[in-house]
Amino acid sequence: MALLGQAALAMWWDMAPDVNAEFQDWHSHEHFRERLALPGFTRATRWSSVDGGEGVFQMYELDTHATLSSPRYLAHLNAPSPWSTRMMPHHRNMVRSQCHVLASFGGNVARYALVLRMSPAPGADAALLAALKTVLAPLVNQPGCVGAHLLRHEAPAIAPTTEQKIRGGDRFADWVLVVVGYDLGVLQGLAAAPLGPEALRQQGALPDVCSGLYTLSFSATAAEMG
Repeated sequence: MALLGQAALAMWWDMAPDVNAEFQDWHSHEHFRERLALPGFTRATRWSSVDGGEGVFQMYELDTHATLSSPRYLAHLNAPSPWSTRMMPHHRNMVRSQCHVLASFGGNVARYALVLRMSPAPGADAALLAALKTVLAPLVNQPGCVGAHLLRHEAPAIAPTTEQKIRGGDRFADWVLVVVGYDLGVLQGLAAAPLGPEALRQQGALPDVCSGLYTLSFSATAAEMG
């Protein structure tokens, strides 16, 4: 098993409690359905911060990276629905990474997700990739885990979209690491070591690693939403 495609769109944002109920309704019943109706979108999964805070992590699995610059997708990004237009300004601190899949082991839908954002040190891309593959591959068989996936951002050559302008612009994460499982304690242990900042630095990552723990909110494939 692996991610459903060769690319992924990974996103983080904060959603205030006073709009969270409407956000959940919109995102589940309109936005997921709209995106998964587009060619190349295979699965959508949303997690919420495990501590009950405002953080949201979202991943779309895609056939190929070219999906991110397809005419039909860009048409939606540049002509959001009235409900989307109303909700977009509430996506605070948006980080949006348009990624190639570098490595994918096991499943991607589980109760908990450990998500890390990082960058390789100059010249350390190959060493970091090799080290992470060695760490991630066995996690599929580790009690408490079901899958691990490594992504790398590459922005498609497109102009800023209407949705981005409504949000006020997006940041991006260079490399994205997602570990999913059913035991929160196991993922917390991985976040301390061997996927803690110091261990990753020794493997070739820059020290400014960002780590978060999330719990599953909703996941659907294109077939399920069709």
